[in-house]
Amino acid sequence: MKKRSNTEKTPRVNPEWTDEMIAQARPAREALPKIFGAQTAAAMLKPRGRRKSPTSKVAMSLRLSLDTLARWKATGPGWQTRMAEVLREAV
Repeated sequence: MKKRSNTEKTPRVNPEWTDEMIAQARPAREALPKIFGAQTAAAMLKPRGRRKSPTSKVAMSLRLSLDTLARWKATGPGWQTRMAEVLREAV
């Protein structure tokens, strides 16, 4: 059986681009407006992730006794914020 050359292995569905093909290329937004047209430049530049807090905070590690932590948690949701307020007032 005869070996195939590399050119025969190249898929015809995705040929190598010529200079002419590159010159005719258009942005995806222009070529596919139904898919990419709805996105405005502002939406594409919109920051992702969590909003920045007006009061900056720092993550840290704090070791507390089990009973102290249990009493703070027993006060319900928002116990970390209340603990921060008590510490802020104490300083």
